[in-house]
Amino acid sequence: MSDALDASLRLVRAQTALVKRFDASLSGLHGVSLADFTMLLRLGQAAGGRMRRVDLAETLGLTASGVTRGLAPLERIGLVTRETDARDGRVAYAALTGTGRERLTDMLTTAEQIAAEVFATPTWSKEDIGLLSALLTRLGGTGLPGHGAPPP
Repeated sequence: MSDALDASLRLVRAQTALVKRFDASLSGLHGVSLADFTMLLRLGQAAGGRMRRVDLAETLGLTASGVTRGLAPLERIGLVTRETDARDGRVAYAALTGTGRERLTDMLTTAEQIAAEVFATPTWSKEDIGLLSALLTRLGGTGLPGHGAPPP
């Protein structure tokens, strides 16, 4: 087996383990999955707490229909609402509701705690985390705005 394939399979396994860990905590405490949290987080970071659905899809690396399917349950539970553009009725926005903003704040606290546990010292140094972030960025990974990874 090639080193590249081995590294790829390790990355997939690590990603699966992280998703399970985040899903368990976010679901248990807040009733949302990691995918739901990621959508809410991106909306929360957008100007005015809203984004065109097509832009949200691009940001998350999803299809437009994938975003629509992901937003539907969040709309049903009142965390997100659908808005149309006043000038162009064909343009649809996803927007956080007041409840969505409040719940996102709580979810962020939970996500920060999980991340701190995953990257706890002494196993992970600040330099290790920075290097990992830079390497994942090279693979096309994106993180939080303002948290650019330095080149390795």
